[in-house]
Amino acid sequence: MMMGSRWSLRLGLWLLSLAVLLLLSMALAVSIGSANIGMLDAWAVMIKPVRSVETDAVTEAIIREIRLPRVVLAAVVGAALATAGAVFQGLLRNPLADPYILGVSSGAAVGAAIAIFTGWGAAWLGRWTVPLWAFVLAALALVCVLSLARVGNTMRRDTLILSGVVVQAFFGAILTYMIATVSAQEMQRIQYWLMGSVALRDWSHAMVVVPFLTGGLLLSWLLARTLNLLALGERSAAHVGVPVERVRLVLLVTATLMTAAAVAVSGTIGFVGLIIPHLLRMLTGPDHRVLLPLSALGGAVFLVWADTGARMLMDPRELPIGVITAFIGAPFFAWLLRRHSRHGWEESPPP
Repeated sequence: MMMGSRWSLRLGLWLLSLAVLLLLSMALAVSIGSANIGMLDAWAVMIKPVRSVETDAVTEAIIREIRLPRVVLAAVVGAALATAGAVFQGLLRNPLADPYILGVSSGAAVGAAIAIFTGWGAAWLGRWTVPLWAFVLAALALVCVLSLARVGNTMRRDTLILSGVVVQAFFGAILTYMIATVSAQEMQRIQYWLMGSVALRDWSHAMVVVPFLTGGLLLSWLLARTLNLLALGERSAAHVGVPVERVRLVLLVTATLMTAAAVAVSGTIGFVGLIIPHLLRMLTGPDHRVLLPLSALGGAVFLVWADTGARMLMDPRELPIGVITAFIGAPFFAWLLRRHSRHGWEESPPP
């Protein structure tokens, strides 16, 4: 009983802290830009629907139609990628697992590009066309990675990462070929999108990600106890009655869906799912009941500030957000790789 209350208190304190940090980050982000808008003015616009306050019409238009949709989209994309990374790391028992490194993001990008270039299925799928294509190719990429990484009845962690590199390179080549076949103007737009960006997006793009994020986070959290057992070993989990194959499939599909939805609206943004879950695991421990919701909030905070940096570092020009996350994530990945290589790689049964 005491352990349960202690766990609940720890989760509550961390959730409250990160939620407050996210709200402050979003308020600061919407007040930063080429048009000088103070944080109080930004807050006034945001609370106007629930409380009557005086606001300037121009300020209101900038906040509601340009900055706030972008900041909200950055938050939900960051939350989706970080949650997917936490699921992949726990399920594959690999601290280096991440949608980008595993090649899942590259597969999703190819699927999104197919939908954009061809328009196949748009007549009856509408705005869900790009996310669906992204999911199909992301799932194919994940299957390829897991198949390549399997060596007999075992899966080495280093083999899994190398398989992800191979699959990522293959889908990257497909994407480059597709881009080379379009017009120069379209090529520039798609290349910028593939480096990751939430620019020129509106509320409809955020609404594409929200259902996948909400459903994926809820389902993953409901299976968090089982994921804790799987992280200790599939054989041990099976001994205590966990339906390993079924749970593994559900979690893999869930993480892939969240990744595909994020890539479909923001392009390929790497390392969010690597950095945030790993840092939070170091701070709060490996319990996925705590780690999953905190990863969502932490990923949201991280990408909100990464996007703000992308907007402001070269103002009035704008960097792709993927450049910012790569500058931070690549050295972090190198440190992780060296740290875990020094301690050796453990064998794990194949998914």
